[in-house]
Amino acid sequence: MDESYSIRELSEAEFEPLFDKHKFSMFAGVHSYDIQHVLTDAEQQRIKELEENLGAPYKLYLGVFDIDNEFVGWSWGKQENASTFYMVSSAILERHRRKGIYSALIAHSIERLSKAGFQLVYSRHCATNNDVIIPKLKAGFIISKMELDDRYGVLIHLHYYTNSYRRRIMDYRSGQETPDMKIKQVFGLA
Repeated sequence: MDESYSIRELSEAEFEPLFDKHKFSMFAGVHSYDIQHVLTDAEQQRIKELEENLGAPYKLYLGVFDIDNEFVGWSWGKQENASTFYMVSSAILERHRRKGIYSALIAHSIERLSKAGFQLVYSRHCATNNDVIIPKLKAGFIISKMELDDRYGVLIHLHYYTNSYRRRIMDYRSGQETPDMKIKQVFGLA
């Protein structure tokens, strides 16, 4: 990413209007739907009440701005449990793509989330969304599972382990790596 772009951490109040301005145009061609369109008012109220029971999970809102301070991309996500962070949505506006911005955004997110103490960072993507999947794989994410979702269709889950040994265990689990002594000990094989 060249110096004409910057990544800034934003508050939820700062982030939401910028995101709302672009989210529908960014995902217009995606064959998915907004769950709010199928839920009754009572169901929406119940979900809101359930969310309030969760307390205040850690959230990260990042905005990407060009040299003219124009909002050109984002990444946002939230804590799912004590050690897991879910990267909910990331995008770069079309005219700013292929400049390394998304890769820089991934790196910034991973650095911030690792420092915060998360052990696992994951995201879900349409199985053919190579513009997102490839940069994440290059950044150290691994394909961990597939999902069929009523809202988004076939999704690929990408996991990033901040603990490099957990990543090696995933390589062992997939058959890509033979177990060393420590992996054998972890699984009671030594």
